[in-house]
Amino acid sequence: MAAKCPKCHQVVENEIVCCAEVKYTWKCKACGKLSTGFVVPYGRCFLCGGENEVVKGHGDSNPIQVAVVREAMQYELDMYHFYRLAMKHTSDEELRGVLEELYHKEEDHLTELEDKYHVHLDASSREIEENNDKLLSIWIFRGIDFSDAEKHVLALYDRALEMERRTRDHFKMRAETLPSGAEKEIYRELAAEEEDHVAVLETERAQFIR
Repeated sequence: MAAKCPKCHQVVENEIVCCAEVKYTWKCKACGKLSTGFVVPYGRCFLCGGENEVVKGHGDSNPIQVAVVREAMQYELDMYHFYRLAMKHTSDEELRGVLEELYHKEEDHLTELEDKYHVHLDASSREIEENNDKLLSIWIFRGIDFSDAEKHVLALYDRALEMERRTRDHFKMRAETLPSGAEKEIYRELAAEEEDHVAVLETERAQFIR
């Protein structure tokens, strides 16, 4: 029987997971700061940049399906911030155009997941304060010298490809190990999306090889 999402009041069909009221508590392994949310960008603490871990004890009505949706949102949110921040750092206009295209794809995909599963992420998950952006950038782009006009381009492509392939392979592996059902289809759709991103990056990277 269909029901209404308690947050946006849209009708939620039987096969759709509504995660609107699901919140997790995260604790930083380094400084101990607690935060709450459905997902946290890169699982990183915005106070010190340390690694966050989920504190056990949250409650939800369908923990298996909610866990699948949360995992999917986490990977998509991480790539969303990677491209968003990379656009700010690069001085290469051609590369910035590629990054902007991929950023908007991730943005659209996040919105699709929010609409489909009624996740309703907090605005802070996408719109991060400047100081927190700096902490994320230090961690994400470690080892990449953006002041080097030529070398940073390939280094950035390599980092993006590494992340996209890792995400794609994870989704494919999860899809292959699950029986037929909604969870399997979520992972199959996500893997296909990441495969497209990998192809775009590989094609664009080849054009920068002198």
